Parts: sequence; structure tokens; C-alpha cells
Amino acid sequence: MKPFHAFLALVVGSILAVAQAHAVDLSIVSGDTGNGIKVLREILDRYEKESGNKVSIVVLPPSTTDQFGLYRLWLAAGNSDIDVYQTDVIWAPQLASQLVDLTEATKDVVGAHFPSIIQSQTVNGRLVALPIFTDAPALYYRKDLLDKYGAKVPATWKELAETARLVMDKERAAGNKDIWGFVFQGNAYEGLTCDALEWMMSSGGGRIVEPDGTISVNNPKAAAALDMVRGWIGTISPPGVLAYQEEESRGVWQTGNAVFMRNWPYAYALGNSDNSPIKGKFDVAPLPAGTSEGARPVATLGGWNLAVSKYSKHPDAAIGLVRFIASPQMQKYRTLKTSNLPTIQALYDDADIARQQPIVPRWKQIFLNAVPRPSATVRIKYNEASSQFWTAVHNTLSGEGSAADNLADLQARLSKLKGKGW
Repeated sequence: MKPFHAFLALVVGSILAVAQAHAVDLSIVSGDTGNGIKVLREILDRYEKESGNKVSIVVLPPSTTDQFGLYRLWLAAGNSDIDVYQTDVIWAPQLASQLVDLTEATKDVVGAHFPSIIQSQTVNGRLVALPIFTDAPALYYRKDLLDKYGAKVPATWKELAETARLVMDKERAAGNKDIWGFVFQGNAYEGLTCDALEWMMSSGGGRIVEPDGTISVNNPKAAAALDMVRGWIGTISPPGVLAYQEEESRGVWQTGNAVFMRNWPYAYALGNSDNSPIKGKFDVAPLPAGTSEGARPVATLGGWNLAVSKYSKHPDAAIGLVRFIASPQMQKYRTLKTSNLPTIQALYDDADIARQQPIVPRWKQIFLNAVPRPSATVRIKYNEASSQFWTAVHNTLSGEGSAADNLADLQARLSKLKGKGW
């Protein structure tokens, strides 16, 4: 070997040895739905190739309620096994004290995201999580079936119930015995809080707790909205809907056994996948409104972010991982694969996204009009308040007490939880 080539080989070998010596093993926890975990793994494979680090995924059940309980348990225990947490938009105030402040490390990239989302992840001036995709639900409808029976896309919940019953009855009479009119998330968990907030607020029934801290849930319009939904169970919606989360709803819908579905954007790409029985047969629209004064369409704001545990043994590498997953390139990749909504504004004008996921630019308006849950108002008491709310709603839908009685009881419980203030 010539002297120069020998020297070059030595230098390259030294660089590789140093890089390998500094490579670290990281872990990220996620309970994503649909093909979210698969796409996350693909993104992590790219990260590993570029960084030399290794990343393992700790996969949790898709129930956000179960996820939050585990997160809080692990963080309270100072668990250093998890470096990065995938967090719901509502969790920032409750977990902030045990998460790394990302303000300085992300100051060059936060300006590309929707300011409202960055603000939602900022607690006492500290950015505790960086957004990777946002969420707002819509009404999925079988365009082919509505066209078949000359029906219009419903603009109100009353119209939805009528159209769902019409199409369901005609399809069953034609031999499609398994079809239902409408599926949603009726299980007793955080997803039901989202659905019920939409039913109530779109009917003029308030947002459970108002921005000024007032508990507003006990009112006639809210009770009427829950009574309306109670009437769907066993008529246009299967009795089993009371145990459905997102994936159970999608399972019924994607097999062709529902006329309408309430769900998040991820279900769009899966519904149009090559092996989907309903590919090309459906579309989406804003969720319906109520019919009373003050009624308007309402979609609950969702979204997911990445946070670094303050107990991580490799915080700098973990921050680098968060920046990589949240980058424009990886957000675009995720959107193309999953139809998740990006949090980077420029991607809504991206030609590839518009061509491959044409629903995303249309969904921007639904997202911009989405309503947050009262987590910013209720702060660290939000999880308990939401649990009490979804329990009251689930009891009502199950026929355990009237909506009026359950909401009056809920008002008393929330008042006790509030005490002297949120």
C-alpha cells in the first residue's frame, strides 16, 4: 500500500471508530393507529442510516387514555429507558415538568410550524414538545351509496341520522345485512371526550369548561345532544359502538359495513389502499352541525408531538432524533404514507402531497377551525376532568341514567375537582 493510501485508510478508520464509539441506542414510545408504527419505523431506519445511532420503538395500545397512564407512571419513576415520548396535543401542561425544554434547540425550526400548535406545546415559556402531525376529524361518507339513492351529504346531525337510516334500510333490503348507518368512537376513553365535545358544542351546548374556567356542561342543549346520540345506538349505530375506538370504527367502515364514519385523517389513506374494499368509493366532509340556535360544525383539535424525557441518558441525541422526525422532509414522507396532516405550513402547498393525498389541502380548513379540548384551562386536572366527562357521556349512551341527570351530577363532580380554581 502506498504511504498516502495507508494514511488515508488510517484516517478513515479513525473517523469510523470515533463515530461508532459515540453512537448511542435510543428508544421512542408510541401507540399510533393504522400504519403509523410501520411508517415511524421507516423514518427511524433513515435516521439510523444518517446518524449511526440505533432506535427501538416501544409500542403501546392505541388508547390514548392507557398511553397517558403509562407515561405518567414511567416519568414519575424517573424511568431512563425511554428517551422520546410521542405525546397527544393535550398532555403538555400535565407532563411539562418532566420533559426537556426544547426552546433553544429548536429555535431555528419552530417558525415553520403553525404558531397555534407551537403555542399549545409551550408551558410557562418552555417548549416541551415538537409537533410531527396535527389532527382534526371529519365525516367520512360512502359517495357511491349516497349517489345510488340520490342522497346529499348531511349538513346537520338530524340529516345524518335520516340519511344513514334511509341508505342502511335500502341496502339491507337489497341483501347487505351487515351494513350500519354511522360508526364513531363510543368507548369510555379520551376519544369519547372528543366525539361528545363535537356533538355538544355543534349544538350550542358549550365546551364542557369554558376558557374563563366556568363549568358549562350542565345545560339543556348539551343534554339534548347526548339524548340525540343515545337514540342512534341500536338504530343507525351498532350496539357495539359503545366499545369502539378509532380502529374498531375503521374496521367496520373499511370492510364496507357503514354509510358514515367519524374519524381522523389517518383513515383516509388506509381506506384508499390497494386492498381496501371501499377504495375510490368514499369522500370526506366537515362534521355536521346541530339544528338549534348557535349550532355550527365543530371538530376537536388533535395532533401528536415528540418530547424528550428529562431522565434520558442521551438528551442531545434524543433532541436530534426529535428534530429529524419533525423535519419538513419526514413530515412530507409521513403525510404521503399516512395522510396525517403536517404541522409545517408550507407542506399544504406541496405539489407531491396535493397529487398523492389530495384530501390534505382540503383538510386544512377543517383543521384551522378545530376546537381544542379544555386542557389549557383545566391544566394538570384535565385528565381527571375528561375521565369524569366521558364516564357521564358513556353512562348516558348506555342507558344508565338520563342525560340531564348525568350532566347535573357531572357538574357537581367537576365543581369539586375545580375547588378554588383550576
